[in-house]
Amino acid sequence: MGGTMKTILFAIFLACATGAFGQAAAVLSNQPQMLVIADHPEHAQHASMAQEQNLWGNQSPYTVAQGELPLSEFARASAAVPLGDVARNYRKEHASAKKASIVWVD
Repeated sequence: MGGTMKTILFAIFLACATGAFGQAAAVLSNQPQMLVIADHPEHAQHASMAQEQNLWGNQSPYTVAQGELPLSEFARASAAVPLGDVARNYRKEHASAKKASIVWVD
């Protein structure tokens, strides 16, 4: 036997021994065990709420502004191209596109 053959056989033996040890170590008892759920005797009670706390520190979380602005100032809508125009442009591009010079027919 060559050196590599011995190494391969040793690796196979080691893998089998590891697997057998893993199976023997995980033996479980077949005795039934009752499920015990922890008991929590405390229940919810009525209590007054805590005092309000400012999480922002010295900054105010509120922004106040005065006056009115039209919606068009906030939402700049782009001019929508009608669907018919889009279809006509695609049709023109398709008509002017380069066609195949060879057509294979089986």
